[in-house]
Amino acid sequence: MERPEILIVKTGAAVPEVARDGRDFEHWFAGGVGRDRFAWKTVRVDWDEPLPAPDAPMAVVVTGSPAMVSERLDWSERTARWLADAHAASVPMLGVCYGHQLLAHALGGAVGQNPNGRRMGRVVVEVTASDDPLLGPFAPVTPFHVTHVEVVLEPPPDARVIGVAAHDPYHALHFGARSWGVQFHPEFDARTMRTYIDARAGALAAEGHDPRALCAGVVGDDRGRDLLARFGTMVIDAGVAS
Repeated sequence: MERPEILIVKTGAAVPEVARDGRDFEHWFAGGVGRDRFAWKTVRVDWDEPLPAPDAPMAVVVTGSPAMVSERLDWSERTARWLADAHAASVPMLGVCYGHQLLAHALGGAVGQNPNGRRMGRVVVEVTASDDPLLGPFAPVTPFHVTHVEVVLEPPPDARVIGVAAHDPYHALHFGARSWGVQFHPEFDARTMRTYIDARAGALAAEGHDPRALCAGVVGDDRGRDLLARFGTMVIDAGVAS
């Protein structure tokens, strides 16, 4: 039986320090969602690689990026229009960090610098919608890994807030249909998170953060991978029901 395809819309690369083994966002997502359950295709949109028809993939994962949605780069704006069409076609989608913000922007929300500043490390996410099929099982609170400067400042009109963090009231959104966005990084393990903190230590210190304390607060857990696996199961269930 042919495996359903998940398209990874790759919007940038991980920091070089963490990708030295040749693994990057697409490998981490495939490992979490279920490498053997799906066929995987990656399109590097920041390199202007062409996307398929919006209704072609079985599902879509949109990665993080060192770019900023607020910069309105040409490739990012083209991708936003494609995501809006895929959302209209009810393709299951999960946007992470930049992907979360780009989906919000694509569907009529606003994105910009977090008024509370840069955030990195392990944060507690309060799940505000226990009935949500993706994030609900992680209620009432679950820690996840984060690294970001920008956030969703205003959700799209039809979006539902399903998760909040102390520094971000729109940390996780259900955009309607089969589209979700999370500001945290479920694909990160503890080693990846610590490496990111080390790579940004200078910027963190300059902004008044303690990189050593942030690293010490990072512990190993599989909650992010549990969420990705759940998304994979939802994709399969959606395919069976359609």
